[in-house]
Amino acid sequence: MPHRCTLEQAVDHVLSEIDGPIHLGLPLGLGKPNRWVNALYERVRDLPERQLTIYTALCLARPRADQDLQRRFLEPFVDRVYGDYPELQFLADLHAGNLPANVRVEQFFFQPGSLLACEPAQQDYISSNYSHVARDLNAKGLNLVAQLVAADPAQPEYFSLSCNPDVTLDLLPLLQRRRAAGETVLSVAQVHHDLPYMVGDAQVPRDTFDIHIVEDERTTLFSTPNMPVTLQDHCIGLLASALVRDGGTLQIGIGAMGDALAAALIARQQDNDRYRAVLQALRDGDGWAAEIAANGGLAALEQGLYGCSEMFVSGLLALAEAGLLRRAVYPELRLQRLALGGALDDHGRPRSVQALLDAGLSATLQPDDLRWLRDSGLLHGDLQLEEGWLYLPDGNRAPADLRDPDTQARLQPWLGRAQGGVVLHGGFFLGPEAFYRRLRELDEAERQRFAMTGIRYINELYGQEELKRLQRRDARFINTVFTMTLLGAGVADQLENGRVLSGVGGQYNFVAQAHALEGARSILLLRSWRESGGEVSSNIVWEYGHATIPRHLRDIVVTEYGIADLRGKTDAQVIEALLNISDSRFQNGLIEQAQQAGKLPADFRLDQRFANNLPERLHLIREQHAGLFAEYPLGSDFSAVEQDLARALGWLKSKLRLSEVLELGKATLDAPEPGAYSEHLRRMSLEAPSGVREALYQRLLLAGLQATSGP
Repeated sequence: MPHRCTLEQAVDHVLSEIDGPIHLGLPLGLGKPNRWVNALYERVRDLPERQLTIYTALCLARPRADQDLQRRFLEPFVDRVYGDYPELQFLADLHAGNLPANVRVEQFFFQPGSLLACEPAQQDYISSNYSHVARDLNAKGLNLVAQLVAADPAQPEYFSLSCNPDVTLDLLPLLQRRRAAGETVLSVAQVHHDLPYMVGDAQVPRDTFDIHIVEDERTTLFSTPNMPVTLQDHCIGLLASALVRDGGTLQIGIGAMGDALAAALIARQQDNDRYRAVLQALRDGDGWAAEIAANGGLAALEQGLYGCSEMFVSGLLALAEAGLLRRAVYPELRLQRLALGGALDDHGRPRSVQALLDAGLSATLQPDDLRWLRDSGLLHGDLQLEEGWLYLPDGNRAPADLRDPDTQARLQPWLGRAQGGVVLHGGFFLGPEAFYRRLRELDEAERQRFAMTGIRYINELYGQEELKRLQRRDARFINTVFTMTLLGAGVADQLENGRVLSGVGGQYNFVAQAHALEGARSILLLRSWRESGGEVSSNIVWEYGHATIPRHLRDIVVTEYGIADLRGKTDAQVIEALLNISDSRFQNGLIEQAQQAGKLPADFRLDQRFANNLPERLHLIREQHAGLFAEYPLGSDFSAVEQDLARALGWLKSKLRLSEVLELGKATLDAPEPGAYSEHLRRMSLEAPSGVREALYQRLLLAGLQATSGP
């Protein structure tokens, strides 16, 4: 029987049951029971004879600002959105360099950019594919796992792993084997009042966990507010959306480019004329016509999509709500074949008995066939098969030959909905608070359509491979990188000096799947250039000291300027394709580097169609098609004033080095009068500046607001 206890009693129980070092595994992201972890950490910190190693990923902390101007913007927003979210004490000590000698923290994925300067975190980073994490942690002797779960009064025997079945479901069988061999392994569950109750594989018996903390967690769930979608992001999302094939499979990651892609797909469905017009402008005629025709299209999606994504992002829920994520897949091969054969409608019901036959169902019913039809939900009612006759619940009978028109007509009223159909498989979720609320508000039928499951099911093909191949038809695995080399290597997780920004996560898994699945493509999204402190640089470079995706797995790359299909191309062809979607300010320099390395002919000349890859051309397109370039297409936690301020602060960061006094002075010369933005100044406590510094902040902010007030 599980041990039911208070938070502190759960700490006592762990310390008494585990004799020796504690190896604690915590879920990635949202599912950590922070208050209980803090209690254990604080107790062990005062027991130098006890050793604690924490294995986890994506430790979530409130956003913080280094500079006073940004801090004035962030702090009121953070107080409102994050409320009483309990910070992880070990994370704060890790940042400060104050971890005690008897505690160690190993992570396989960082909150992006948050630990670049933290040497202990960089040294104890584990570079591991997401699908290998359970294996690797088990090999380290994991003897304690702890997780937030969801509860439903209507399901008193179960917990839901909710936001994090990802590694847990893969890990539990491994831990059980070690328990059976006599090792002590404990598991702790704490219910969070606001976690959505997800069903399917995420629903597990309560006795899966040894320790149940009786105090439900009611603190604020950590959320990730939607960030602004820039002009670059929108153009990338629009171009990538044209590579998605109707009836196919979709995986997307978190972030503004993923939001832009979701918004573009919704526009493709709901506003197709305007969608085609803006794509025509971006393509400047028939550009990328071959790539779009071969991989996707511009028409609305009649069949819909199936989502297969390690992260269930809010964009995927938006696609489901818009009716695009509706191609159901099934957990059993025969059903899945019927679905692919067109025998089932969007609700999983057979279109007709003849449709079942056309999709491969045996014409002559045998007892096993009838049993399967009933168990799968395709037939309902008490139907009996005797001596070649099918006896129906209404007292009639018909020949047990499904080709017989009379049998087809009599069976039609008894056709039912196939069991187990889902429109999405996800491993974990994290997103805005509105995303959690919408998941909590799903009715039972809709909840069943979103299947949270183990990460190996999603990220790998082996294990039920035939079923997965049938489900993942025409897959588009769409992820982001921050740099590409001209030879086709992608960089997403680490700087070239070795410092880790985030982690490889599942990106490599999906790129490898794209090459292994028939009809699948890996699509890497990239902003072609960036600006920081007034310096503009290319994100497409000749060489880089690290690669997340090696160049031998190069596939499709999309920037705001176009589409580069790199699969099967020679090095010179790859270089030319990437030059065609590079920013024109950098093309000549990149060509020279490639020629110096002997990878481009000395007489190479760039096609003049691609010599105007400049932001000004995209700004003009936005002015002509403003309706498809919303700054927050999936909604925002920022007020209208905060949206203006975020835009202004972003402009200041990109244009100025805020440490250079002369540069700051120039920026304030043409700033408008304070009365033009009085509400914005009040929000930043700068309506009545005190002293020279605050006066400068006011003028800077006014300059930024004026510069970003246009479309």
